[in-house]
Amino acid sequence: MTQKNIGFYWDERCFWFSGGNYAFMAPVGGLVQPAMGGLPENPETKRRFKNLLDVSGMMAHLAPASADAATQEDLLRVHPASYLSEFKRQSDAGGGELGLRAPFGPQGYEQAAQSAGLAKRALADVLSGAVSDAYALSRPPGHHCLPDRPNGFCVMANIAIALEAARATVSGLRAAVLDWDVHHGNGTEAIYLDRDDTLTLSIHQERNYPLDTGGSEVRGASGTNINIPLPPGAGHVSYLATMEQIVLPALRQFQPDIIIVACGFDAAAYDPLGRMLASAATFHAMTTQVKQAAQDLCDGRLVLVHEGGYSEVYVPFCGHAVIEALVPEGPKAADPFADTLHKRQPNASFDRYVAGLISEMAGGFGF
Repeated sequence: MTQKNIGFYWDERCFWFSGGNYAFMAPVGGLVQPAMGGLPENPETKRRFKNLLDVSGMMAHLAPASADAATQEDLLRVHPASYLSEFKRQSDAGGGELGLRAPFGPQGYEQAAQSAGLAKRALADVLSGAVSDAYALSRPPGHHCLPDRPNGFCVMANIAIALEAARATVSGLRAAVLDWDVHHGNGTEAIYLDRDDTLTLSIHQERNYPLDTGGSEVRGASGTNINIPLPPGAGHVSYLATMEQIVLPALRQFQPDIIIVACGFDAAAYDPLGRMLASAATFHAMTTQVKQAAQDLCDGRLVLVHEGGYSEVYVPFCGHAVIEALVPEGPKAADPFADTLHKRQPNASFDRYVAGLISEMAGGFGF
């Protein structure tokens, strides 16, 4: 039996977060009839990920735990009181919607604070040495949430809340936040754009969501914001090239004290909200790379916080692959779609085209 030094933070209450009365991306009403799944951001992808870890036996190799909800003090370090009070008011009244595509139901405020609390404890436990690495199965997600406005299924900025809570006790903490969700991490960017203590990197599908953010020219006052927009159809080869030519050099240059991954799985080929061709093997390889970077740069301190990913069938296998990279001696969950995805990968000419774009961006970033 492996030593259980990989933390896995989850809470059933996060699965109960309700996204309101939506049918896919449209509010129900008029000619839009209710749908069984509601919003694409529903609990099943996360619950089935956790279930697969149980059934495969991987959970026996992890240290599972819940966490206290993020406190008002934690939340106020990132979000203004006016936003939090209106969110709480609507939540207590049965739910509502304060921003673009970010509805919530009753107790949505408390469930979102619980989600942020999972990220907060994961980060705190890695920094204290209680665990070596950690995965927070946070829901609702957070990387689109701006300080005063929710956006894109995200109602609290989980990673920023966790990071600023850590900084309240660890002075001068330098953190790198790597976001490989298929959508641009615009909320994280907005919070840290002009700060030199946080490196933010976002690998995303170009002009997917939000349409008006994510350009590689947006660097911030300190040059510590790096956006890597990839064209639709980019697959395994392109993602690994992005890691090797841009992400890893940026991490080495910045020298963080901890690396945090905004771990979305919607760049996977079967996702309804992305048009990329990543696979479970892609997420395993990227996790292996970033884990090695953490070992080389910051004594192995690595935290992954769950973000997007909307294929109920495929997210569990992508998530399991990430955990396999953290626990190489643990049980495997073979990807049932691997052969099909191998045949769907881009051809060599497209990979060369994307490689040229990546090389051009890397040069622009000084790597």
